[in-house]
Amino acid sequence: MTIDNTYKTHQVFKQLSKYANFYESLSFSIMHFISQGTKSLINIDTYVYSSIQGTLKSIKDILIQGRINDSYALLRKYYDVVIINIYSDLYLADNFDLDNFVVDKIENWLQGKEQLPEYRAMSQYIRASGRLEKINNMIYKDRTYKELRDRCNAHVHYNSYYKLLLNDNEIYLGNRIVILDRFSKDLENIFILHLSYLFYLNDHYMMSMDYADSMDCGLTPEEGSQYYVAPFIQEIFDTVIKKNRPDLAREIKEGTSMLLE
Repeated sequence: MTIDNTYKTHQVFKQLSKYANFYESLSFSIMHFISQGTKSLINIDTYVYSSIQGTLKSIKDILIQGRINDSYALLRKYYDVVIINIYSDLYLADNFDLDNFVVDKIENWLQGKEQLPEYRAMSQYIRASGRLEKINNMIYKDRTYKELRDRCNAHVHYNSYYKLLLNDNEIYLGNRIVILDRFSKDLENIFILHLSYLFYLNDHYMMSMDYADSMDCGLTPEEGSQYYVAPFIQEIFDTVIKKNRPDLAREIKEGTSMLLE
């Protein structure tokens, strides 16, 4: 293998572990929120996030072997499931009411009876949403995500011979670290996109367990505790969103009653 210590100690590996651990914590913390518009007794996003955790761990396992091309294919899968997650949550929010207690399109998808629309249609639905207009304007203010998607597709479809070479860990490639730097930034941008939509659309997902724990124990929750933010969410908000996209951080804070710092 031509993978040296500089490659093996690259920040992307800690980054992948950090994001995977976040999704694991989020999966557990939102389990008790009922997904209105479905028949599921457990929040449908619970298993979406545990699945994403698995994908990120797979990326780390493959990437550490020097298979950058395969890793980009899985990064596109991560991008896809982020869009699926936001689309399904948004579609439920748009279509659930007392006269439409079960939203057939999402319920049928959960039951394996119907496919969701193709990626392009889901992405367009999200971008056309009035609920998400302010976030959309910030996320798509430039070509960052168009170019990111194109990069993922280029690796999936082998749009150049060089993309194929990036899967061979026995070939010396002088700019392998540069490619890894790009991968790290692409990963971060997908993560930021997901959390920005998620916290803006489902701000209750940020809730600390204090309120629910008090209710479960038959105690009167502390006044205002329903607005406390879970420490692991505040930490990721500070170190990823606020650090890299302060504009999105401000909009999320302004659009929620949750006590984000």
